[in-house]
Amino acid sequence: MRILIKNGTVIDTHPTAAVLGELDVLVDGETIAAVGENLTAEDVEVIDATGRLVLPGFVDSHRHTWQAAYRAVVADGDIQDYFRTVLGELAPALTPEDVHAGNLAGARECLDAGVTTLLDWTQVTHTPEHSDALVAGLRESGIRAVLGYNPQDPGDEARRVRDTHFRTPGRLTMAIAALGPEIAGEERALWEWRLARDLDLPVTVHAGSQGADSAGRALAFLHGNGLLERPTTYIHGVDYADDDLKLIADTGGSVSISPVDELTLGIGYPITGRAAAAGAPVSLSADTVSCGPGDMFSLMRAAFAMERGLGNLAFTTRDVLRMATMGGAQTVGLADVVGSLTPGKQADIVLLRTDTPGMTGTRDPIGAIVLNADTSAVETVLVAGRVVKRAGALIPA
Repeated sequence: MRILIKNGTVIDTHPTAAVLGELDVLVDGETIAAVGENLTAEDVEVIDATGRLVLPGFVDSHRHTWQAAYRAVVADGDIQDYFRTVLGELAPALTPEDVHAGNLAGARECLDAGVTTLLDWTQVTHTPEHSDALVAGLRESGIRAVLGYNPQDPGDEARRVRDTHFRTPGRLTMAIAALGPEIAGEERALWEWRLARDLDLPVTVHAGSQGADSAGRALAFLHGNGLLERPTTYIHGVDYADDDLKLIADTGGSVSISPVDELTLGIGYPITGRAAAAGAPVSLSADTVSCGPGDMFSLMRAAFAMERGLGNLAFTTRDVLRMATMGGAQTVGLADVVGSLTPGKQADIVLLRTDTPGMTGTRDPIGAIVLNADTSAVETVLVAGRVVKRAGALIPA
């Protein structure tokens, strides 16, 4: 099937975020075929994007998707409250049916907000049935996702999950969600990274948020054991020194910032600008709706305001929009697949209204996306060329 998006204000994010002007976007099957003026094609569905902003779908690089069922459960808590309540009390009691429902609901929430790709960092892979249910929820939702699989035992379950669900190329891929040396110790970290190597999977890890000494020591351990050669995303990283961030960048690592939760849980101040200055790909993530928002508009606003609040007035709305799209794609290993409107990439596209009360009068489209838009502006969403939200309403999964 082909879709022609006509007369929208097109915003692309590669190599930098920029307004390209009033253009058309032609989608052929799952991919973007062309972006240009006065495009025509036969046998197409035409979407009139007049008065709409057309941009790549947002990419959330770290979300505990199953926690959609526990929204604001630790709204006023700190990180220890989160560990105690969400991971210590709620998570162990979940059935496969529970995690399926949570992942399905959380992924649909993302699509409703224009997030077309997420990395689902899951801690509830209790049994094979739980793992299968998590994947099923993502698949049924219609989203593009990387399952961040947290291995629970040293057996072959991670290999089974990969071989069962991710052998065929498609919307779903897999990474190893490692606990890492700061949380689980050096011996387990060695096993986690070696497992990722053996399965040829990237690593995503909460790191650099247990104090400066711990952050530097753990990173040095990974580097000294040759583990940084495996593509790795470092989540939070609030305690990393500039030299640590440079090492991450130089070894091909990326950084996922959760600007709201890092403050609400007392983890630390987001390192958005420092990580970018080190040269690492930087992305944004919701983390968990148990103590923060689940939409990218809130995250972009928070990251922008916090970095500018440090005096970094060179940090722009264009920088943060790129982090929410192309930066996210780079972080989750899908830079050649999504994150921009480059012809040949997958057609993950969002159309935003500019006639809502909060968007009327837009002069700078990128500035308005970051500073003014919210989920009510998300009118149309495509994933892999398939419309999953139309006229402001999700299409049933």
